[in-house]
Amino acid sequence: MEGKADMTHWTSLSYVVVDVEGNGHQPPDLVELAAVPIVDGIIGDPKTWLVRPDLPITPFARKIHGISNEQVAGAPVFAHIEADVLKALDASALIAHNAHIDVGVLQRKLGDWECPEVFDTLKLARRLLPDRTTHKLGALVEEFSLDKGLEREAQPHRAAYDAIVTARLFVHLAGRRTLEELRAGPSREGGGDDQQGLF
Repeated sequence: MEGKADMTHWTSLSYVVVDVEGNGHQPPDLVELAAVPIVDGIIGDPKTWLVRPDLPITPFARKIHGISNEQVAGAPVFAHIEADVLKALDASALIAHNAHIDVGVLQRKLGDWECPEVFDTLKLARRLLPDRTTHKLGALVEEFSLDKGLEREAQPHRAAYDAIVTARLFVHLAGRRTLEELRAGPSREGGGDDQQGLF
């Protein structure tokens, strides 16, 4: 294929995979954040923070992620971890599943933070796996066994778990593709997979 040799492999960029869990209010506030680096195509160890939100966690949000107000009562407010978060976010590109939610929260919390290029694994999955009836993270984790080997305490809808399986999903989808292939074309809309908001 002409020009293929000039294309860039996706591993040439450094990535940070993020997931945020919220307090159930609108607009949502952080109660937990995880950041997982991908460097040279290798998934690194997650960094996680519990955060004391301005408003208490709603009962509905607690049912989703299991984080209680008691658990975050002694956690730092976001301002106290902001420098560490910015350091963790220092990458060429950001990855998240249904990324506009996570990016929106980070932009609200970080003010003048400049978000890098974003790869949304929900949109990538829709485009690269068009025959699936759903592209929800949980369904893709189950299909590709993306939770294999995770510690027993890791669970869906906790930030570290979701960020790790999203990192694994991205690596699976990226495969031998080039950056140009990952960036190309709009995703197939539909399925309502992006309707679930942040809790």
